[in-house]
Amino acid sequence: MIIEELPSGPQAATELAAKGDAQFVDEDYDAAVELYTQAIDANGATDTYLCKRAAAHIKLENYTDAVADANAAIKLNPNCALAYLRKGVACHHLEEYETALAAFKAGAKLEPNDAKFRNGIRKAEAELQSQEDEDMTVDAPTASAPSASPAPGPAPASSAPPASSAPVSAPAPAPAAAAAPPPPKYRHEFYQSATTVVVTVFAKGVSSDQLKVQIGEQVLSVVIESANEEPPYVLQLRLFGKVDPARSKHVLMSTKVEVRLQKAESIHWTALEATKRPAVVQPVNVSDETAEKLKHMYPSSRKQHVNWDQLEAEVKAEEKDEKLDGDAALNKLFQDIYAGADEETRRAMNKSFVESKGTVLSTNWKEVGAGKVDAKGD
Repeated sequence: MIIEELPSGPQAATELAAKGDAQFVDEDYDAAVELYTQAIDANGATDTYLCKRAAAHIKLENYTDAVADANAAIKLNPNCALAYLRKGVACHHLEEYETALAAFKAGAKLEPNDAKFRNGIRKAEAELQSQEDEDMTVDAPTASAPSASPAPGPAPASSAPPASSAPVSAPAPAPAAAAAPPPPKYRHEFYQSATTVVVTVFAKGVSSDQLKVQIGEQVLSVVIESANEEPPYVLQLRLFGKVDPARSKHVLMSTKVEVRLQKAESIHWTALEATKRPAVVQPVNVSDETAEKLKHMYPSSRKQHVNWDQLEAEVKAEEKDEKLDGDAALNKLFQDIYAGADEETRRAMNKSFVESKGTVLSTNWKEVGAGKVDAKGD
């Protein structure tokens, strides 16, 4: 068997990253992630490559992977403002608003004039305030109604003697009501896409030593040991459908535990848990019109649904107005030109950009198609 040796070294990494940039601009984010990963494998991880891959993960809605890349970039370069931005955006999507706020604030210290950090801080603070208001509403005591018993007054006179002079015994006390089972210590919810199911357990301040997650083919177990002598929190679920344990994972955050389950089949889950009655499982295969409507509206256990189309529009508006520099500015320019170009122009742009290692961007296919485009400075 012949094993193909993958390219390695700084030059190979630069070329692979440039190809990843081209795929990112072409909106093939899966290919971009793969190419950025190859660039990292070729010459080691850098904060630049990790931030690029985090951006692609965000586009794919792989927010936990984006957080992991952003954290790795920050560890390599604590002064990388872009890494804090990626982390803040991903955590905001994960509704990890406290962590997102901390990331945006850290980035704002490095880039105080960048409006993206100010916008991120404003949005995260608004979400935290909204959560605080909801908690206050839930915890507010309900005023009890006044008693309907009649007001005391003088006892009516009676000439009848008492029936008996024997002492009257007190009525026997009513048996105590059975104690209600304690509510779950933490609440959980889920949402799904065509390929994944994400289960979130809202548990603050849990350490890795307290948490144990086990994922089987159709079983999920989450156990959180208590810091005191209280019994542990246990979530045992027989899942609605089968998952791939090898491709599933969990992430522990400051306010929650998120379990990302990879579906074994692209089917629609009508619930998180399996039911005793056999369910008619429908494959995710709908018309284009229906798919467009449901693209951001997969069933969830959440009471409030997020308007993903509106959120995406807000993000795109911010991206349009933001001031970019370096690779980000080049990518933005590439996107704007590429969006309105015909097929030949797109081929010319891709070929010239990749072959010149990002130093040439041409829209002339007759010129570019005639031969290899050399890098400027060679």
